[in-house]
Amino acid sequence: MLTAGQILQLIRDGSCRTRKELIEFTGLSRSTITDRVDRLIDAGYIHESGVGTSGGGRPPSVLDVDATRRLMLVADLGATHARVALTDLAARPMAEEHTEMRIELGPDAVLSWVREAFQRMLDRVGRPTGEVCGIGLDLPGSVDHTTGRVIRSFLMPGWDDHPVREAIGSTFDVPILVENDANAMALGEWWSFWRDTDSLVLIKVSTGIGTGIILDGQIYRGVEEAAGNIGHVRLRETDDRVCTCGSRGCVASLASGHAVATDLDVSSSRDVVRLVQAGDPGAIARVQEAGRTLGVVLATAVSLLNPGVLVLAGDMAETREHYLTGIREIVYRRSLPYTTRNLEIVTSSLGDRAGIVGMAVIVMEHVLSPASVDAALAERPGSSAEGAVS
Repeated sequence: MLTAGQILQLIRDGSCRTRKELIEFTGLSRSTITDRVDRLIDAGYIHESGVGTSGGGRPPSVLDVDATRRLMLVADLGATHARVALTDLAARPMAEEHTEMRIELGPDAVLSWVREAFQRMLDRVGRPTGEVCGIGLDLPGSVDHTTGRVIRSFLMPGWDDHPVREAIGSTFDVPILVENDANAMALGEWWSFWRDTDSLVLIKVSTGIGTGIILDGQIYRGVEEAAGNIGHVRLRETDDRVCTCGSRGCVASLASGHAVATDLDVSSSRDVVRLVQAGDPGAIARVQEAGRTLGVVLATAVSLLNPGVLVLAGDMAETREHYLTGIREIVYRRSLPYTTRNLEIVTSSLGDRAGIVGMAVIVMEHVLSPASVDAALAERPGSSAEGAVS
């Protein structure tokens, strides 16, 4: 028999909108469907949002997810910024905060700010901590999303193996999910604009270079949680520039925002963006060259994955067509025509909110998964594990 959590999925994806439709679709008895639906309503997962079309007699009540009774807290942490948001259970933002903060300050300082910002947002909208049902954070490095620890990051000294989940959990006793920032951004872009394509690759080019890969609507992380480390593909082993990973000739040491900023004698990738937007010819030329360098590796990614969309995100996306022109030039030149026939190469539509949106979707999908819903229902007073799956 279908569990209450599985019944919720049928309501979420639009397969069934009324009790009658659930009975007809699942073949379960009226009493079983009534039990499942009533428990989902009592727990605040769904509500009756209106009436449907009647085939005779009393119009049926339409069932819909109740996104307002539960809250989610999410944070997007980059090399030089921190953004947090409070959302409802449909990932709709209710409050946000942003600050300039260097991740190299270390986990204690950064995560303390995150916890305090979370509480400020709850206070601002007048909602209690007890209504928070899940938290998500993304970080600019490889993370073990099952343990919530940073595996490795060349931009985050002092963060390796730090218990991020436990640090946030000291304040909030809810599921806490930790993800790589490019993965979260890729999911945010896919969820918001590209759900009709099976495969999307997002390249974040800011201080460093990271890649998020979406295959069949899911984040692809790799066996060692290291998929997407395109910035550390070595192109020129004899190059004098040393990458943050310690190697020479990595893509990041040649084409990242930091690399371009160093060549232009400015302090950051955002300074590069300002030069380009002001029409500086030297900056424009260097940015296009960086795009061509990254395009060499992306042409290989296109041949391997055959994605429907390549999304350029991060600071370099703010140069608009300039960095993108370099990528397009090389990808189209070096890839087989049929692999790029329907390929779209675009800049991020969500901009600096891509990570926040992606993390909200990750938390929402976890909290509303059949396993999570059934476990939560089993813990409610008067419920039992047997009743949740009978």
